[in-house]
Amino acid sequence: MKAIGAGLYTLYDRYFFWIDIPKLNVGDVVEIVIIAFVLYHFLVWVKSTRAWALFKGILVILVFLLFAAIFQLTTIVWLAGRLANIAAIALVIIFHPELRAALESLGRKNFLSSLFNLDFSKGSMRFSERTISELVKSCYEMGKVKTGALIVVERKVQLNEYIRTGIPLDSLISSQLLINIFEHNTPLHDGAVVVREDRIVAATCYLPLSDNMDLSKDLGTRHRAAVGISEVSDSMTIVVSEETGAVSLAVEGTLYRNVDADFLRSKLKFAAKVSGETESLMEKIRRRVKNAAKANKAGHK
Repeated sequence: MKAIGAGLYTLYDRYFFWIDIPKLNVGDVVEIVIIAFVLYHFLVWVKSTRAWALFKGILVILVFLLFAAIFQLTTIVWLAGRLANIAAIALVIIFHPELRAALESLGRKNFLSSLFNLDFSKGSMRFSERTISELVKSCYEMGKVKTGALIVVERKVQLNEYIRTGIPLDSLISSQLLINIFEHNTPLHDGAVVVREDRIVAATCYLPLSDNMDLSKDLGTRHRAAVGISEVSDSMTIVVSEETGAVSLAVEGTLYRNVDADFLRSKLKFAAKVSGETESLMEKIRRRVKNAAKANKAGHK
């Protein structure tokens, strides 16, 4: 072992002498791991909330200030320095709901289980064909009898702050359950249902109303709430009109009115796809192990 160590040292001394490698002790390694862990979870938190769009806007401003510093635009740099303290206070105000939710989540988090969570049965945030069929079936059955409904399908941005305003259910999606929830004069019919993956997370949830003045004046609160939640998240929201029975879909601040079943199904299939989304390392490992297990099982048959 000593000969190998001496050989490696000689190799480094001969060919890699120009690389300045700092000396690391155990404390430095621990600090690097802790900082990397905190930074990773901060970025995951930012990406899964509405703060992601704001964060990208801040990055654009920082890049602009970097160019101003490089090209010595002294007035802009001077103004940025004077406004830095005000900007820090403004960020706390802007991110107040997200910061509060993050601190609450931190208090409830079990760090040991999150570190060693190797549950391979749970995949990424996608929902099945069965869920799509049940959603489409329930919406058009409610439309036939003019039962009003508001169903929010969560995607990448988590809707925990709106889920907390409702009654938790955590139930498997079925058309019968959705129809029963929105039945007139039942305890859960008022408000929105939030769907996450293949489950109904909560009912009677309160959603933000849209301030868009271009929306038709004949639209009710359900439609404005559907557009409102689509403006602050990447969710897809299905609305069944209580007056006409028409089914509408709100996506990215746009309301598609009186859509047919094929259109709704295609949009839900698009929402279910993970392609184009960034998978985490753990999600990739889970997916590959799952595929390997299926291939191994098929090979033994």
